[in-house]
Amino acid sequence: MSDDPRSLLGEGDPAPVRVLRPAGASEFFLTADHAGRAIPRQLGKLGLPASELERHIAWDIGIAAVTEQLAQALDATAVLQAYSRLVIDCNRHPGWASSIPQISELTAIPGNETIRPAEREARRREIFLPYHQQIAELIERRKTAGRRTVLVAMHSFTPVFKGETRSIDIGVLYNRDARLAHIMLDLLRAEGDLAVGDNAPYAITEASDYTVPVHGEGGGLAHVEIEIRQDLIGEPAGQAAWAARLARLLPIADRRLSAVGG
Repeated sequence: MSDDPRSLLGEGDPAPVRVLRPAGASEFFLTADHAGRAIPRQLGKLGLPASELERHIAWDIGIAAVTEQLAQALDATAVLQAYSRLVIDCNRHPGWASSIPQISELTAIPGNETIRPAEREARRREIFLPYHQQIAELIERRKTAGRRTVLVAMHSFTPVFKGETRSIDIGVLYNRDARLAHIMLDLLRAEGDLAVGDNAPYAITEASDYTVPVHGEGGGLAHVEIEIRQDLIGEPAGQAAWAARLARLLPIADRRLSAVGG
């Protein structure tokens, strides 16, 4: 992408950001921090065998397709990150050690073990920053136009983490503002066929997350984070089913939120 010898991204590397439906009419605005698993050619495979880059440590399996189909169903703008979270995690502050992990779950990442400050900065500048700048710019454009924005951060989680089996199907995550999350929890539980996690398998905090605290809470937006178990969305049928379910429930949740002044 650049002839600058200091650049990380070069010819043949994808752009770090994908934007779907930038003029979408919906109030919903979707993000997918871990949608992709690209590695800049300059970094090889980070010292990992190709099989490791297929695993959940590299990306949120299935969430790109769910987000794409949900954006289409809602006519919602969506912003997706193209690069693997092993290069830089776009849901972590770039100053945190977890931003460029040396170990992910139980797997050592050789290409991250001796990274120099200039290399860390290149990953922030060329991958993390364009992604979050695009989110901020699109939200600001909507605000200037007098449009309301409801942020939905899309993620997926592995069924087994460090040997522990996770039985929930979907998690609804929140931090300080739980209004939309609590409505979604009620709606998902009312479906009758789901095991629903309340701030599980993860919980959002300012010390562990970036997108919701910065763009959602920091921007004063209604928001919720969704986590879907990866074995449920690993194939096209599951991806379509979950996109359809969320496309049905999210507008109901937002109407209920709006009715109470949210």
